[in-house]
Amino acid sequence: MLVRNATLADGRQRDVRVRGETIAEVGRDLDGEDEAVDAGGKRLFPGMIDAHVHFRQPGYPHKETWADGSRAAAAGGVTTVVDQPNTDPPTVDGAAFDRKAEFAADSVIDWGINGGVTADWGPESLLSRRLFALGEVFLADSTGDMGIETDLFEDALAAATDAGVTVTVHAEDADYFNEDARARDDADAWSAYRTAEAEATAVRRACEAAQRVGARVHIAHTSTPEGIDAAAEAGMTTEVTPHHLLLSRRDLSELGTFGRMNPPLRREKRRREVYERVADGTVDMIATDHAPHTRAEKDADIWDAPSGVPGVETALPLLLAEAADPETPLTYERVRDLTAANPAEVFDVPQKGRIEAGRDADLVLVDTTETTEIRGGDLHTDCGWTPFEGFDAVFPEWTMVRGSVVYEADPAEDVFYPARGRNVRDADGEVVE
Repeated sequence: MLVRNATLADGRQRDVRVRGETIAEVGRDLDGEDEAVDAGGKRLFPGMIDAHVHFRQPGYPHKETWADGSRAAAAGGVTTVVDQPNTDPPTVDGAAFDRKAEFAADSVIDWGINGGVTADWGPESLLSRRLFALGEVFLADSTGDMGIETDLFEDALAAATDAGVTVTVHAEDADYFNEDARARDDADAWSAYRTAEAEATAVRRACEAAQRVGARVHIAHTSTPEGIDAAAEAGMTTEVTPHHLLLSRRDLSELGTFGRMNPPLRREKRRREVYERVADGTVDMIATDHAPHTRAEKDADIWDAPSGVPGVETALPLLLAEAADPETPLTYERVRDLTAANPAEVFDVPQKGRIEAGRDADLVLVDTTETTEIRGGDLHTDCGWTPFEGFDAVFPEWTMVRGSVVYEADPAEDVFYPARGRNVRDADGEVVE
């Protein structure tokens, strides 16, 4: 395929030639007999690498399957996902990794699998597998009750460092939870309970532990400016979710328990400060923490509803709509870096993340002049709802993974092509020039 006249994230107009699974050439006025697609007036982005999803298999297929979750991802311009370990069984040893990989074979996009840490984890068998990273390692309980103590965390850091594996951390310190909030039953009680101080304190402690053993730590779903700054000062990387970027506690009166997640939504002032750090380069990446639950499960009181919201299909479209708005500080180049280039660099996936010769042909074509209102009923995730109902978004016209189109938008019915995803760690990691 030859994609002609595409506008890249930095504004350059280029032709992009795809041969087999890779980008063969990027230039001006390329010729040849390849099948040509005219992308005039449209933008071409590298596919998003979502380094934080929960596709729920094994254990909870009623919430979502790898097949349906990956289709939702493809419809949102995501070409690689990284699944977290709090499934059933949890991914804490080699056998559990192998079982999850069997489900991941149903994915239409590329994938990675993270390993988890519990009191009875099997580091030797787990770290011998082709892990994407270790984590998210939970420093406080969340879905799956995998919170661990400090001593075990430091042991895991040391084992991962010896194996050359990055550790992703869910940083909340339960000692700083506000027990007085337990007397409340309003939608904001969860945010009042899992305090901003609990996150910032845990980030600082995680970074200090990492520095002691020389570990590479990545802080998942940072929701506070204090946590982001603490990680940056320690030389560690961070991610922010779309919900912490665009939603705040003032939205909870409308969202109710559908806005409960860990860490929770913060006050509007903190949200704006997080946005500033995303836009100015302090934050390394956007990752969704896509965590679907059924409507029936979420329709409970604030203390019984499960934590988590879907987001894998809407992240890149939301960011593109933000970048298209001249009133926001977010640029298309920054969106590219947050969703593709930086995740590829942080997690050492050199074959992905940029539109350059020799890299995987993971491409997303969008018309940034065409915005759509997000509707939960139109999305492809199994749960059928979204916290971003009514938000403007720019959805892909098509998504390509390693040279093959896996998704095409169609007014009548969206088209998905046969599964062909693979573990990104099974690739040799080299860019073929």
